[in-house]
Amino acid sequence: MLLTPLPLADPGRPDLSSPLAFLRWLQRSQRRGQLLATLWALVEMGGQAALPIPLGLGVQAAVDGDAGGIWRAAGLLLLLGAGASVGTVLLHRQAVWNWIHAATHVRQLVARQASHLGAGLSRRIATGEVVAVGSGDVERIGWYVELVARVRSAVIVWLAVSVVVLTVDPVLGAGVLLGVPVLAASVWPLIGPFERRYEQQRALGGKATELAADTVAGLRVLRGIGGEELFLERYRAASQKVRAAAVRSSRIWSLMQAQQVLLPGLFVVGVTWYGARLVASGELAVGTLIAVYGATAFLAAPLRILGEAAHAWSVARVSAGRAVRVLSLDRTTGTAEAALARPDKADLHDPASGLTARAGELTAVVCGDPDYAGALAERLGGHVPLAEGERAQASARLGGTELDAVPLAEARAAVLVHDKEPVLLSGTLAELFDIPSSGRVPAAEALAAARSDDVLEALVEGSPECGGDPMRARITERGRSLSGGQRQRLALARALLADPPVLVLDEPTSAVDAHTESRIASGLRDTRAGRTTVVFATSPLLLDQADRVVLLQEGRVVAAGRHRELMRTEPAYRAVVTRDEEAARPVGGAV
Repeated sequence: MLLTPLPLADPGRPDLSSPLAFLRWLQRSQRRGQLLATLWALVEMGGQAALPIPLGLGVQAAVDGDAGGIWRAAGLLLLLGAGASVGTVLLHRQAVWNWIHAATHVRQLVARQASHLGAGLSRRIATGEVVAVGSGDVERIGWYVELVARVRSAVIVWLAVSVVVLTVDPVLGAGVLLGVPVLAASVWPLIGPFERRYEQQRALGGKATELAADTVAGLRVLRGIGGEELFLERYRAASQKVRAAAVRSSRIWSLMQAQQVLLPGLFVVGVTWYGARLVASGELAVGTLIAVYGATAFLAAPLRILGEAAHAWSVARVSAGRAVRVLSLDRTTGTAEAALARPDKADLHDPASGLTARAGELTAVVCGDPDYAGALAERLGGHVPLAEGERAQASARLGGTELDAVPLAEARAAVLVHDKEPVLLSGTLAELFDIPSSGRVPAAEALAAARSDDVLEALVEGSPECGGDPMRARITERGRSLSGGQRQRLALARALLADPPVLVLDEPTSAVDAHTESRIASGLRDTRAGRTTVVFATSPLLLDQADRVVLLQEGRVVAAGRHRELMRTEPAYRAVVTRDEEAARPVGGAV
């Protein structure tokens, strides 16, 4: 069997109108695989269903003393057994391929969405939710997609067996034809309660995963303040909630499993009892009864598949709903046909707040609400991810052109938004700095501007294999071996190295000491001279280096000027910068 290389070059555009539509789209994306799995399942189950026929013929031949009939029945039995075995092997191979293909398809879509939304993804949906979708949920979705082909085959074989039994005895055939769907439908009343309990279990599991990720990420801080036990106790409580929810789900699942064993067994007993009465009355031959009994007993296999399908559907629908929620997040819509002319010479303007960053200047933005400041910084980059039901705000403009109307790649090349909590990927420092850049700022200059001397020394000490070359030193996952201030400075150096026409920095020095911050402020001004830079900050050391400072209140610009001027004339500005409400009263002295 030829296997398609994974991952796929292009996973395509999924149908996100509903969880069911998404699952159907996945099935359509592997039509050939679904067709082959259905074919091999028919070979397997058809061979198994037909095995009682030569068995019954052989028994009848033995009763009649027909030695030739016994040999013919044995040969047919051997042929059917071989065919069923081949079908089983091929079905397993194709079913696993369908499962992996669907799971990998969803993983690619989630990875593409995470890459598309960037840091905005974690602001729209919990990290634990994304992790749950990319791990457990994709497996359950793959399981359901794979199972669909086996369900088709089970239905076809059930109809074929019913037709055969109908030709033998109409009453038995009607019992088989009507009994199987009744038994299959008996499990569906339990699906609703199981789905609700399972959905609650998955939601609690996502919260526990998020709590664990946050705890690990902040382990250094927790140890410093002695908060390990507090967060461990919180995780224990969250874990117990997940366990209790899983137990409640398992109770319903155990009832579904019991039904799949008990009811088919009672069905086979009833059919066999009726057939035995026909044999006793001489209306049915012994061999025919054995064949009917074997075919009816075989129907327990399609019933198990239908029961498995009910379980797979209940969990896959929940998982598909979570995947659709992640994949439905989108950036602000635009024509994506506009082009930017000289972005390095253009003013950056946000219509919603009235903020304007003049071309070639260092503009500082002071806002008392950190959450709004972060949202505004993201909006200045354009193409803001939108959650379900969220209304888009007016797009930021660069030189009069809406960034949302510019292709995403072009907008990102023109405006780089440096997140408040940037991520450092594992690898060497050279690999970390291997990014698209203008080439105007060398790595050494960017590191010097970010005052990263001690960071380089720490990396060299932690990587003996680098031979004293900091660019060959390795950075651990998310830079956890470094302090918060060291990670922040490396991330700032990376942003300075990129040297975009417009650079937006959100609290770039919040984790460094005052002395280092003062030196970084000076280095930032020198390195970005002549380039448009927007810094969201409340530190006087940074604000004093800005060409222009803008004060935001309730989402609008209320004052603008130099730092010292605003400190003297704007009580609200003074209150935010000094973090002292009493500073809001006017003073006459210069700062």
